[in-house]
Amino acid sequence: MAEIYPELNEKLINFIKAQKIFFVATAPNDIKNEYVNLSPKGYDTLEVLDNKTVAYVDYPGSGNETATHLRQNGGLTMMFASFDKTPMVLRLYGRGEAVALDSPIGKELKEKLGGKVSQYVRQLIILRIEKVKTSCGYGVPYFQYLGERETMIDWCKRAAITGKIKQYMGFLWKGL
Repeated sequence: MAEIYPELNEKLINFIKAQKIFFVATAPNDIKNEYVNLSPKGYDTLEVLDNKTVAYVDYPGSGNETATHLRQNGGLTMMFASFDKTPMVLRLYGRGEAVALDSPIGKELKEKLGGKVSQYVRQLIILRIEKVKTSCGYGVPYFQYLGERETMIDWCKRAAITGKIKQYMGFLWKGL
């Protein structure tokens, strides 16, 4: 049975910290002609800042729909699911913001995120939580965590050497 909370409690914060993957979903203003974006996120990139706020480090990807949608309407949902013996699905609903690393908020967040922010980070995403919802997760299968893929970090390192990463990330921020 689903339970709804106005904010995170200690049990839910511990659940978040134990997860190796989470998902973020955003939607454009023009939902009839565009699509909802749903992205998996890995690595140790997420930080619970307080009971009503979480932030994560966003690495370069194939697009930047999350930031684009956040600039349009701010709606952001994050989902965590347990793939081990204790089933649960946790959703965080609220207002999100894509934050540039060199902005005042970005500089403050970088301190709070500590070593999670590398030179390859595209932006930071912050979620101000308005609603927290848990559900049973009984239909979620078991999966065994095998480790992080290094492919993205390796790509970033190679792109940094050639100068392509700055060009790539600059292209993604244009028009936002």
